[in-house]
Amino acid sequence: MSVEKILKQWKKKEFRPIYWLEGEEPYFIDVLLDYAENKILTPAEAEFNLSIFYGKDADVSDIINACRRYPMFTERQVVVVREAQMMRDVEALQPYIEKPQPSTVLVVAYKDKKLDGRKQLPKIIAKAGELLSTKKMYDNQLPQWIVQMVESQGLSIEPKAVEMLINHIGNDLSRLYNETVKLAVNLGGRKKITADDIEEFIGVSKEFNVFELQAAFGKKNLSKTMQIIQYFDSNPKAAPIQMILPALFNFFSKVYMMYSMRGADAQTLASRLGVNPFFIKDYQETSQLYSYEQIERALLLLHNYNLRMVGIGDAGSSDADLMKELAVKIMV
Repeated sequence: MSVEKILKQWKKKEFRPIYWLEGEEPYFIDVLLDYAENKILTPAEAEFNLSIFYGKDADVSDIINACRRYPMFTERQVVVVREAQMMRDVEALQPYIEKPQPSTVLVVAYKDKKLDGRKQLPKIIAKAGELLSTKKMYDNQLPQWIVQMVESQGLSIEPKAVEMLINHIGNDLSRLYNETVKLAVNLGGRKKITADDIEEFIGVSKEFNVFELQAAFGKKNLSKTMQIIQYFDSNPKAAPIQMILPALFNFFSKVYMMYSMRGADAQTLASRLGVNPFFIKDYQETSQLYSYEQIERALLLLHNYNLRMVGIGDAGSSDADLMKELAVKIMV
């Protein structure tokens, strides 16, 4: 079951006795933990019926005893176990999970790990309650996720603003959410997040960022490319080379894919490449400016300069010098 379906059930006051939240993506686990701790019960109910344990310090017997208690002045109680991955004997919860208390909602957060699917515990959890296994979101899923997340706040966001956020923050969903909340507060009643807002309130230059550097490479605009690299050299925190090279490799990889999709319409291309249709014309323009062989060479160069960045085959060139040299070799 997905996070959305679990939340939907909780909002309808429909509960299973066990919710086991595991996996690589902490954001989705945190969303459910926040709701479990703050919204399943009213503040008055939570005073007597909410128990929170932390894995490093928690004793399994204390957790089980809390779960077996009957709620006071309400029909259910909530028991939350945070950082369960730090418990030495987490599998000792199995006897309780096999016969849970119907009036207790037990929510276990098992971050960055997954239970061994070969053992009995995951099967018992799935039978008694819900086992949510989270995964890191792929880069091509981020634009749609950001748009939907912003829409859930009653706002909309420009495609360029989406790309600026992704290039600046990456796939840190918690930070992406927090930044959009901050943006919403500063919109002054407006309902649309723009590239100007990203620049003003998050501190990402609208003209000098990874997205604009990518566009300059795509258009073979060497002059603009050098300006942006020089800006990054003067502002090292704006876009470190460790962020730039993967972004460029991802961009040219998608252009490379386009050669096998000649004749496809813009919507089909956008879907297959995993990009916003608004930007597909940029990929098309790049595929016309660069030959198939030039794109292959660009990808090989990016791989080579990624190795040089970490000191393999390089005597200690600065990041700016590496980027300038790379730009000339790709474009000229």
